Amino acid sequence: MKLLALATLLCALVPLISPHCYGKPETSGTHCQDYADKTWHAVGSSWRNSNCMDCTCSRCCSAYSTPKQFPPDCESVFDSEACEYIVRKKNDPSVRCPIYGAVGK
Repeated sequence: MKLLALATLLCALVPLISPHCYGKPETSGTHCQDYADKTWHAVGSSWRNSNCMDCTCSRCCSAYSTPKQFPPDCESVFDSEACEYIVRKKNDPSVRCPIYGAVGK
């Protein structure tokens, strides 16, 4: 019975974890330019830009999930160095909170 409940929960979460992506036109030649950083990369390579997007020459996808459901006494704070959201207590930032639903990555 527990396994069935877990499977149902996981199936319900699948739509919440789809990554945020956008396509990029393939650059002719051997390199392409990242739109955010204006850096050049070899075709076939991958990189993470300053907007926390994991990119190739054909597309970029978010490298993080955005928490959407968590307790009301908590807040979501983005850590741009780690490229992740941290959900913590509003009155005590040292205490992490559970995340019940998120979108992205």
